Amino acid sequence: MDEKTYKAKRASEVTQLGSKQTQYKYEYDPTLLETFENVHPQMDYWVTLNADEFTSLCPKTNQPDFGTLIINYIPDIQMVESKSLKLYLFSFMNSGEFHEDVVNKIGKDLVKLMEPKYLEVIGLFYPRGNISIHPAFSYSNEEEKYKDIEKYRFLNRNLNPQRIG
Repeated sequence: MDEKTYKAKRASEVTQLGSKQTQYKYEYDPTLLETFENVHPQMDYWVTLNADEFTSLCPKTNQPDFGTLIINYIPDIQMVESKSLKLYLFSFMNSGEFHEDVVNKIGKDLVKLMEPKYLEVIGLFYPRGNISIHPAFSYSNEEEKYKDIEKYRFLNRNLNPQRIG
């Protein structure tokens, strides 16, 4: 496939990027997520996405919770399109979710969307009442090397603990 055809195909795979009619949703909506084709599926490489201004609501008090989400994955055939991810994460703004639920919901939605080789979502939520919460979700496909990555990262998660706030 020549470069012009490749670029046209890739551009046609996403609808949010470049749209002059961006619609923001204020309630959780996984249908906002879009993918595009990974042109290097034969290679293993990391993609890291940081959402430094993530906001959701406490389901009990309706007070805003703020944090950073770190999404690391090794793509297979599909990759998440970043603007659609931004809009999807924005849709949590008025959604009452516990931190652990947010991280697991996002992880499961991304696995369903992309079927990656490996994926992790780490939430670094700012302290409330002097306690910060850092839940983590991980997934690996059935290949042994990705299961080994998942096991290693799970067992060694707190060797370099994150501190925010």
